Amino acid sequence: MAEENDLASIVGIYNQAIRAKNACGDIHEFDVEDKRDWFKTYNGHAYPMYVAERDNNIVGYCTMSPYRAGKKGFNAVAEISYYLDYQFHNKGIGSALVKHAIADCPRIQKDILLAVLIDINHTSIRLLEKFKFEKWGSIPDVIEIDGKKCGHLIYGLKIKTP
Repeated sequence: MAEENDLASIVGIYNQAIRAKNACGDIHEFDVEDKRDWFKTYNGHAYPMYVAERDNNIVGYCTMSPYRAGKKGFNAVAEISYYLDYQFHNKGIGSALVKHAIADCPRIQKDILLAVLIDINHTSIRLLEKFKFEKWGSIPDVIEIDGKKCGHLIYGLKIKTP
């Protein structure tokens, strides 16, 4: 689980995704203070944040966030998001994070995972499909990054709980 002293690394990784312009809808980078309150919304219970480490350095993270926060009918649903340090792409870290998150769903009482991503993020699409996520929805041309319109995709996975 992520700890507060991991926040600088987490923000650095997210800022890489912003600069890549294909992995998130944010267009301006953040500093650690900008994300401190956001970080505090994660806990080890219903909505954890997992980290991947190599040589005692954070190289990726995965969050499980509320979907439609405050609407109790969605309590068994979590939105999964993950980001990797770009130096560590294609090394199995994203797969390990997603696999761990799926395996943790019974403990955190989640029956459905949703991933909401940009339609040009082909790497994430392949990763989600590897874990049997299916495309459940598409919202065309709702994101604009550097004058380019992109769509939002919604991928879902029903978790088989024992």
